[in-house]
Amino acid sequence: MKIVETVKELKKWIKAARNEGKKIGFVPTMGALHEGHVSLVKKAKRQNPFVVVSVFVNPTQFNDKSDLAKYPRTLEFDTALLAPTGADVLFFPSVSEIYPDGDNVGADIDLGGLDTFMEGKFRPGHFKGMAQVVKRLLDIVTPDRLYMGQKDFQQFSIVAYMIRNLDLPTELVVCPIIREKNGLAMSSRNERLTRETRQKAGLINRVMIAVKKSMDLKSIAELEAYAMKRLSTPPFEPEYFSIVDGYTLQPVTSLRDSTYVVACLAVWADGVRLIDNIVLKQP
Repeated sequence: MKIVETVKELKKWIKAARNEGKKIGFVPTMGALHEGHVSLVKKAKRQNPFVVVSVFVNPTQFNDKSDLAKYPRTLEFDTALLAPTGADVLFFPSVSEIYPDGDNVGADIDLGGLDTFMEGKFRPGHFKGMAQVVKRLLDIVTPDRLYMGQKDFQQFSIVAYMIRNLDLPTELVVCPIIREKNGLAMSSRNERLTRETRQKAGLINRVMIAVKKSMDLKSIAELEAYAMKRLSTPPFEPEYFSIVDGYTLQPVTSLRDSTYVVACLAVWADGVRLIDNIVLKQP
């Protein structure tokens, strides 16, 4: 696996792969990798002869700069974790490589209003920054397929919209959530939880499963109220539990409102913000 720090060098390797007729898979990350990321890379490698993984902590998607400062940076560990996956290139750029003309350029991407609910309500500007860096990375890597995890449901929904709206020549492949033994969705942020909180955090998945089991017996409002109450168990403080249309991300009032319904949530614990989701109904 080659470690590349500049756009110029990365494009050299991509050009060589293209000249050999290879399809390119791409997995964008912010580092602090875990088995969830590994599963994305392995799937990318199964479907593409040439795979690029990026590690870039994108400053434009942090509305809280203290969160940016605390975000773990573990390149040595990340490199060791990626080595057995078959990834061909690890792209580890500086901010100036990604934003040579300043980080305001390219921040005006149309997100179709999908950024105004749930995460967007509590993290203003986050999705603008996320879409900005994903578009920039897609322009650099020019992949045939882009791999993202289901855990960030709103994020991949927005990226899918951007790809369709801009008619980008990249297929988005969404991969299942990888969970810890207690059901907690794997996340780089989990490392900041205390051991006790991390063990208790299986509650989040148990609540989602309970909601799914009860979805034909209770109204949407009752399900959301139940989840918020169950998640209000110390040390957890829920920010939202929203049942939404899986396409528009708009709240639904009944399961009959849509063929695709998803429950999404955000919960605080130990000063760490955890997100998760479960599909309640799909075509």
